Amino acid sequence: MGEIKKVLVLGTGVLGSQIAYQTAYSGFDVAVYDISDEVIGKARDTTFPALAQTYLSQVKGATQESVDAALARLSYHSDMASAAADIDIAIEAVPEVPKIKEQVFGELNKVAPEQAIFCTNSSTLLPSELAPYTGRPDRFLALHFANRVWQFNTAEVMGTPQTDQAVFDRVVEFAKQIGMVPIPLHKEKSGYVLNSLLVPFLSAAAELAEGGYADPSAVDDVWRIATGAPLGPFQIYDIIGLNTPYNIMIHGDAEQQKLGRWLKENYIDKGYLGLAAGRGFYDYSGK
Repeated sequence: MGEIKKVLVLGTGVLGSQIAYQTAYSGFDVAVYDISDEVIGKARDTTFPALAQTYLSQVKGATQESVDAALARLSYHSDMASAAADIDIAIEAVPEVPKIKEQVFGELNKVAPEQAIFCTNSSTLLPSELAPYTGRPDRFLALHFANRVWQFNTAEVMGTPQTDQAVFDRVVEFAKQIGMVPIPLHKEKSGYVLNSLLVPFLSAAAELAEGGYADPSAVDDVWRIATGAPLGPFQIYDIIGLNTPYNIMIHGDAEQQKLGRWLKENYIDKGYLGLAAGRGFYDYSGK
């Protein structure tokens, strides 16, 4: 396998921006793509400078020079062809909506170099569901990150029966190179390891609040006090951002869809999207 030098990250949401910045911080040139000049401009002017300050304050050994150097390794694109020029690997981190992911991979395949590896950061979709739309199923697999990648630095690597083993091994090595702890999965599992544990946990918390059994803050108090965990489930919701759980719920069974509607009507429709928006289940506007 050839050496990975240039990386493309598609999507500048909470996790996409973190993946891109972490990769640039690790010394790689990173092209960042999003759907419009307005969206990519906001990422360039606001999201990434804020991440640089987060790294400066929270990452051991980070200096002003190192966080600025990471920013300098990022390039910003709203045109897919320019974003994909000369890339060795692409990591998709667009909304958790199958049709959007299918469209993005279809467009990417038309303009990306033939040898480039495609990865999805999907939280719940199996890579085999998306592989037909990539045009390169042997060079496609999942590379799934946890939120706050600089702190919770796992990278779950999951291929399909069609994924070339050499490609799988190269992505495992790449994950190490960008400071992650690779977690290879031996076969496909919806939710991978992390979300197979996390999604039921968060859903159980939502059921308690939606059903009127306890307020979100009370649920969080019980979980933290009784288990010693640093965060309760609704604090985790806010860190993730409420749009991602909603997209997962609304495509689930009847009970999950009910929770999704509750989340949308009581929080998302009011602009309460989580920590990044200044308010979710908690108000962060004064911080």
